[in-house]
Amino acid sequence: MTTSLRAVLAFTLLLCLPGCESAPRRAKPDYSRRLAAGAEALLPVSFEEADLDCRGQWSQRRRILPALEQSILWTRKPSAKRCFPAAGVDYDRALASLERFRELLTTSESADAFERSLEEEFQVYRSAGWDGRGGGVLFTGYCTPVLDGSMTQDQTYRYPLYGLPDDLVKDADGAILGRRTADGGLEPYPTRRSIERQGLLTGKGLEIVWLKDPIDAYIAHVNGSAVVRLPDGGFQRFGYAGQNGRNYSSLRQALEKAGEIQPGDPGLPALRAWAARTPPERVLSYLQGNERFVFFTKIDGTPHGSLNVPVTSERTLATDKTLFPRGAVVFVDTQLPAVGRPGKVPFRQFMLDQDTGGAIQTAGRADIYLGEGEEAELRAGTTVAEGQLYYLFLKTSPRGGRSTRSTPES
Repeated sequence: MTTSLRAVLAFTLLLCLPGCESAPRRAKPDYSRRLAAGAEALLPVSFEEADLDCRGQWSQRRRILPALEQSILWTRKPSAKRCFPAAGVDYDRALASLERFRELLTTSESADAFERSLEEEFQVYRSAGWDGRGGGVLFTGYCTPVLDGSMTQDQTYRYPLYGLPDDLVKDADGAILGRRTADGGLEPYPTRRSIERQGLLTGKGLEIVWLKDPIDAYIAHVNGSAVVRLPDGGFQRFGYAGQNGRNYSSLRQALEKAGEIQPGDPGLPALRAWAARTPPERVLSYLQGNERFVFFTKIDGTPHGSLNVPVTSERTLATDKTLFPRGAVVFVDTQLPAVGRPGKVPFRQFMLDQDTGGAIQTAGRADIYLGEGEEAELRAGTTVAEGQLYYLFLKTSPRGGRSTRSTPES
């Protein structure tokens, strides 16, 4: 799905303490930095070092179980086997880890018993992070926005979301291969700028809903789903169907670099305010700087992530699936914007790695799904926080023996 306003603002610079001018400065985190070829995405650590809140999370087991069940259902499918091994984890171990985690969550007699069993049976792995050594992850948020629109075009609703075109070619895993040409060949699918300026999708019957302004359409694109409020008061839901295979680039970063908005301006409200005061042609020019273009489909119920299972607020995580095992139990240790008041609050809880971040191609980035509606949109647009990401897998492989990467390095 994808993808959040996923605009990455990576700014942490540690200054030397007074009186130690000769001490070396720590490298500024580059959360867009990719892992070196052959580098491990998951690094084994001890439970003590990870400091997971297992006891506190046991008390929230009813909130964890719905998302956990979706991961188990996906992993049990025969088609899931082709996604493994991933990061050194084979299919049998991935499925057994999910099923055993659910068993412990539902049958442990106390929070202490749950924590004790996890420590005995599971190995914790830290994401290699931005530096490849577990240096940390930058977390952002995404959501399902509620936008005003119409199923028919008129003078108010002029900006369409498009369904999946017939000439878009995917492989068996859903990866975009390109556009099928008239002679049966393949070529890269056109960029957002080409699609919109040349009207490449116009007149093909692909328009599935019309929105009020281009910034709303763009917000739907970067989040990968939307609920559209119709003129008669009804609602229609739209989910991710695919994208053009082009690279994502951040609108917010482009606007900050150009001095159009300031780094401290609050997320999506700042983008909407900028669009409202800016000539439409200039707005479109900036929006078209992001080459990625997303296609949608009508849905009922909750939007689905890249595993084609429903996403769950604050329990679904999006990562780079070329690096990390799909569907896995993870523990996120970061901060989120507080609800109804300024500031941030700790966010330390189990989640499931069930989605793909369209703008995330690194071990140093992850996206938290924050739900549906205006509050979720506000939180998603202002979520930018450092933290750590951990994965949990059984120490013992169901095929027999211990994992070759099941213990922390000394």
